[in-house]
Amino acid sequence: MRSDRWLGVGFARGVQPGAGTRAADKALLRGDAKVLIVFCSQSHDLEALLLEIRARAGDVPLIGCTTAGEIAAEGASDASVVVTALGGDGFAVETAAATEASRNMRDAGAHVARCLPDRDDLPHPALLLLTDGLAGDQQEIIRGAHGVLGAAVPLVGGCAGDDLRMTKTFQLHGDRVLTDSVVAAGIASSAPLGIGVRHGWRRVGEPMLVTASDGSRVYTLDDRPALDLYLGRLDIAEPDHWDQEGLARVALTHPLGLGRPRGEEQVRSISGGDLVERSLSCIGEVPQGAIVSIMEGDAQSVLEATDAACGDSLAALGGHPPLGMIAFDCVARRSILGDAGIRAEVDRLAASAPGTPIAGLYTYGEIARTRGVRGFHNQTLVVLSVA
Repeated sequence: MRSDRWLGVGFARGVQPGAGTRAADKALLRGDAKVLIVFCSQSHDLEALLLEIRARAGDVPLIGCTTAGEIAAEGASDASVVVTALGGDGFAVETAAATEASRNMRDAGAHVARCLPDRDDLPHPALLLLTDGLAGDQQEIIRGAHGVLGAAVPLVGGCAGDDLRMTKTFQLHGDRVLTDSVVAAGIASSAPLGIGVRHGWRRVGEPMLVTASDGSRVYTLDDRPALDLYLGRLDIAEPDHWDQEGLARVALTHPLGLGRPRGEEQVRSISGGDLVERSLSCIGEVPQGAIVSIMEGDAQSVLEATDAACGDSLAALGGHPPLGMIAFDCVARRSILGDAGIRAEVDRLAASAPGTPIAGLYTYGEIARTRGVRGFHNQTLVVLSVA
């Protein structure tokens, strides 16, 4: 903790009354907090939780969301609250919320992007976004924010979860509990903010051309029905009673990878398919004309990606020591790791910067745009390191 900037993390297990108070007390290291970022289980009474946190923090700006699991140095949990506080004159932070985001996702992204402070004395900006992971095409939010801020401002964040119920997620802004919303914190910093993005998936077989798609629906690959070619490439014969659950089991460990000119492919989770028209449904846009590959991975490759994402985010700090790290980790990666792997991943996060506070959540999608327009990811780990 330095005189002009600090980062604190508070973690409290359980959803009983008082969890918000305990987490906020641990996070608020000093009295000059600029923003609070809250990740919590949907099992909490969210209004009561906010009242507890704000009783400790006063009118400090606040954003947050529900999760598919919470992350802190103490480990991962399904019933807890994690509060991160940024403070000191080395930060300027403004927040915003866009409600009814599903009506126009691009406008929602543009609206919240305007909260970024304009401070020449704080030359390192970033927009932290927390979105409703069930509201629609998240890439449209990124397009909207990019249209306002341009290429010089990185975007980072993740999609809220609901403990894998897949029915409704919640976003937090100030003292309000929202849904179908985008909340954002525009951060201007006197020291660098580093972003690392890795997934750990490998290509299987030859790439394919998306010959017909509409948004997140893929109809044909290489001019063949998408589901047929996908299963054929994996040498999987459909059983007589093939259903969405069976497809989901296959797709969990075999997402699609969108080709990129540089760096790793951008992963698209397959959320289902139409067994009659033989199409695939993905979480996120798969453009017609894109080159895609089937991907595979395992616990070891996922953990290696954890090391790489942490290393990339810390390297982007340009030699400045980190104050803390915030992880946006896809819940599908958690499913692959299992209990032992989850503990190993948290340990690796902590070991990458010993003694540094860690906060995070398991998401329904990850946001990281540092170059280009595309910035929505699936089955990926995004790490934000704060110097």
